[in-house]
Amino acid sequence: MPIDAITRVKRDVVIANRILAQENVLDAYGHVSIRHPHDPNKYFLSRSLSPALVEESDIIEYNLDGAPADGDKRPPYLERFIHGGVYEKRPDVKAVLHSHAEDVLPFTISKTVRLRPVIHAVGDMGGEVPVWDIADKFGSETTLLVTNMDHSRDLANCMGCGRMALMRGHGFAAAGRSINDLVRLSVYIPRNARVMMNAMRLGEFIALSQGEIEARLKLDTETPAMLRGWEFWAREAGVGHLLSNE
Repeated sequence: MPIDAITRVKRDVVIANRILAQENVLDAYGHVSIRHPHDPNKYFLSRSLSPALVEESDIIEYNLDGAPADGDKRPPYLERFIHGGVYEKRPDVKAVLHSHAEDVLPFTISKTVRLRPVIHAVGDMGGEVPVWDIADKFGSETTLLVTNMDHSRDLANCMGCGRMALMRGHGFAAAGRSINDLVRLSVYIPRNARVMMNAMRLGEFIALSQGEIEARLKLDTETPAMLRGWEFWAREAGVGHLLSNE
């Protein structure tokens, strides 16, 4: 018997967490969510738990303000507000991620070099990724964590209509047109950062052109070719059985 839409997205949250932990995009911290399939003012996110340990029973339904929709009392992620802020600003976004991937961190604090897409797999991350500095609006005495909706709305404004924003001395937030689209992009973002850093050691490098970026953004994320990574990584992470709709 086919599963319902809510069960499907809860399983997809589990799959996404396990893949991103397996691929070292999420460590003991970080998190990924999916917008509610029937109510755009809600989303699904795990309780406060390391991504590699998330199971279906850990998924909580949240309102955009970060409050559990059903009064769930289990400890939530402190930075769950990141998700609501992006969903609130971006009706087109279906999935949101927050990562502390070490490879991108140098680009969050550099005063001279901006992260650029240099490999084809991240053409859809945008031409030049903005850097959000919490101190610009909230001063120099925060923990650099996004702990309320004011923080998250400011971060979402920095991201604008793009796919991601770096967070100074912290990590990055990314948005997806679907969960598999977000996971695929997020797997390759740290790899792109490593390639760019290595290329800089050699001297000048070539970033993707605006035309190449636009062509990448036009790709259908639901084709078998684009879904191939989602299916492969899910099996590598030990959650291939959750791909079934039965």
